[in-house]
Amino acid sequence: MGVVAGFYFFGLFGALLGLFIGSIIDRARAYGTGGMNPLQNALRQSVFLETMFISMGKLAKADGQVSQGEIAHAELLMQKLGMTPEHRVQAIALFKQGADPAFAIESTYARFMSVCGRTRHLKQVLLVYLIAMATADGDIHPAEEGLLADIARRLGFDQTTFRQLIDMVLNQAHFAAGQPSTEAALDDAYKALGVTKDNTDQEIKRAYRKLISQYHPDKLIGQGLPEDMIALASEKAKEIQLAHDLIEKSRNI
Repeated sequence: MGVVAGFYFFGLFGALLGLFIGSIIDRARAYGTGGMNPLQNALRQSVFLETMFISMGKLAKADGQVSQGEIAHAELLMQKLGMTPEHRVQAIALFKQGADPAFAIESTYARFMSVCGRTRHLKQVLLVYLIAMATADGDIHPAEEGLLADIARRLGFDQTTFRQLIDMVLNQAHFAAGQPSTEAALDDAYKALGVTKDNTDQEIKRAYRKLISQYHPDKLIGQGLPEDMIALASEKAKEIQLAHDLIEKSRNI
């Protein structure tokens, strides 16, 4: 539309200008205003990873000691990211920085919000990854939950949304190894999508499509999610897909 309008009023120059403006509008609609400039992707990727590893260290130390399970979770993440030895050293340094009791995360999240805060999904993806780490052992320590609630607030999420995200992440994890066959699996599936049995088929479909859209690889890369982390987003999308498939099957949709 921008090309046609530009050409109609200003000729070839107008068409080029319309194309440029139209592409900016398309990026803003798809990625949020923070994702309008693709030249800032490298900066958003760097800030995202920095914030994540600092936060992982802070979470690991929240209950007073860094457990072997938390260290293993961080190491597994670095393996999945395929980090070079140099980047691995940097990630470990950031993790240790966050784990230092004297370190405050205020400046970390102020920087994250200034660089990534206006992108459409990066804030929620970051929070979901941190919740997944905190719930890796099946439970959340009260100190970890308190820190996550503070992080959620800094990212602009209210407490109701935060509690719903925890519930969804916990239940999505039940589908990590495939579709479970337990009697409670259907209840887990509804919670994984953030819906209930009382929701209509259309409401459930909308919730599913919204979640899947949040983990769409092209959209996340366009917003600045590091490409190496797309595999993690794909795993989350698979869990959501399996939960939705189970609901569809139970409803004969």
